[in-house]
Amino acid sequence: MDKKLLEILACPVTKGPLIYDKDKQELISKAARLAYPIRDGIPVMLEEEARALTQEEVEQLAA
Repeated sequence: MDKKLLEILACPVTKGPLIYDKDKQELISKAARLAYPIRDGIPVMLEEEARALTQEEVEQLAA
């Protein structure tokens, strides 16, 4: 994931910052508790395509 692209991307729901999860190929929005997929190197920034984070994932992000 290009660092410059990550700096300009924002969560479409909260307009907040995103965290890149390399292992899962997702962009995480802590505020919205959503994970946006990255498919073929392209972030899919649609709320309906995002998956909800589990409570365990949210707690791990807070740590």
